[in-house]
Amino acid sequence: MPRTAAILLAAGSSRRMSGSVPDKILASLAGKPIFAHSAAAFLRSGVIDTYVVTYRDQHQLLELSAYAPTPTLFVRGGAERQDSVAAALAELPDSVEYVFIHDCARPLIQVEQLLALHKIVRTEDAVVLAHRVTDTIKKHRGEGQLRSLDRDRLWAMETPQVFSRELITRAYAKVAAKKLRITDDASAVELLKHPVALLENTYPNPKLTTPADLPYLEFLLSQSGSRAPFAAL
Repeated sequence: MPRTAAILLAAGSSRRMSGSVPDKILASLAGKPIFAHSAAAFLRSGVIDTYVVTYRDQHQLLELSAYAPTPTLFVRGGAERQDSVAAALAELPDSVEYVFIHDCARPLIQVEQLLALHKIVRTEDAVVLAHRVTDTIKKHRGEGQLRSLDRDRLWAMETPQVFSRELITRAYAKVAAKKLRITDDASAVELLKHPVALLENTYPNPKLTTPADLPYLEFLLSQSGSRAPFAAL
């Protein structure tokens, strides 16, 4: 079986939490830090051989160490998400062939999804968890001019996003060479014009971004016994 790594991103600044918690990755959800829920799901999946966790400071590192799978390599995160990913990619053992990249602010990832993503990446080399856009989306063109976008073709990206190690390393090298700013890993792969498969997630997998997200996550976690199925595209 090819060796697979998980990069667990935990080095975010938590700016949009407006000071309600000092570090959203360590915020309590059902009695455990947000980080612990993601880490536990990856561990239960059994598909990960190597863990790399990005952290933002020494206090956070100490707290994360209590919940990280063993063994884990800890890497200091950068100023932006893409800097943290690049730093983690640079530390992967040479034996790793596939890489999961996951924002740990999304604590509701499921083992079944991890297993499905792992199966797909071995044939497609690039796959992301995503959900269909159901709202009507319009592009603002200035001076009050709007243009409706076809929502049947719109998808909202989630994490994990999973790639062959060779592909995502080349993609991030191109991002660095062009000095681009990206907000997800699939954007880097798009620069290489490589196709990216989608795994449809039909159950909410929200990212903790603002204080209002915490009670919503608590509610979703309380309903976890009745999760909807998901399908691969």
